[in-house]
Amino acid sequence: MKFAASLLLTAVGTNAFTTTPSNARSTTTQLAARKPFISGNWKLNPQTKDEALKLGKEIAASITSDSPDAEVALFVPYVFIESTMGVVGDKLSVGAEGVCPEINGAYTGAISTSMLKSIGVQWALAGHSERRVIFGETDDYINAQCLKLIDQGMSVMLCIGESLAEFEQDLAGSVCAVQLKKGLKGISKEDMSRVAIAYEPVWAIGTGKVATPEIAQNVHKQCRDILAEMYDQETADGVRILYGGSVTPDSVDELMSQEDIDGALVGGASLDSEKFGRIINFKPAE
Repeated sequence: MKFAASLLLTAVGTNAFTTTPSNARSTTTQLAARKPFISGNWKLNPQTKDEALKLGKEIAASITSDSPDAEVALFVPYVFIESTMGVVGDKLSVGAEGVCPEINGAYTGAISTSMLKSIGVQWALAGHSERRVIFGETDDYINAQCLKLIDQGMSVMLCIGESLAEFEQDLAGSVCAVQLKKGLKGISKEDMSRVAIAYEPVWAIGTGKVATPEIAQNVHKQCRDILAEMYDQETADGVRILYGGSVTPDSVDELMSQEDIDGALVGGASLDSEKFGRIINFKPAE
């Protein structure tokens, strides 16, 4: 199928992108009743172990019996993974921000899937825009990461999204299609239950800008359509597609009310326990 990103932007106009300041409540997205997934990406933060433990403990405390029935995860720097696991308990998962697709050998500074799995890590990110742009990770390398994680019985969150230049050329849908097809190459439909997708419009990461819920929903729907083309509709309906791009307490409720938005990959706000706690405790419209 062909993506019509230009039609999307023509319909809503560029001004639609704005700067926006055990008895769990049952909450599911539509279609296949996908369980919401709220995740935080700490990136190169915080700076000390004590700060990481304090933040992790406060975030875990925000998850209560009144919280939505959602999966919650934190992707943290390697050196903080085990200690953060210790303070959050079973309230949420602690994952890795990336992984090397090699298992062992002369790869100085690399961390393998087997190393991560040995300390209890289940989830890892792959394809984050900062890894693509700053560290030069290619679609082939990202695909190798995804394949290795799946091969090791782990789960992967594949990040996709367009740059500002691509957005301005109406290429959002086309870029997402290419990144999905290349990133998921070789992954069977049976293994797609261990894959989540995070759509991150690169121009919105860390800028305070966020796509309107309607635009985000439209791109998420396009992503689900390409997954249906790659696999089948049932598989596509089961995959959780998260939105990442300056998600805030002010924007999360309306985003989570959209049919094809199944969660959030949160950057800056995940470093503030009060803000991230509010995002975890989102309140979608009925």
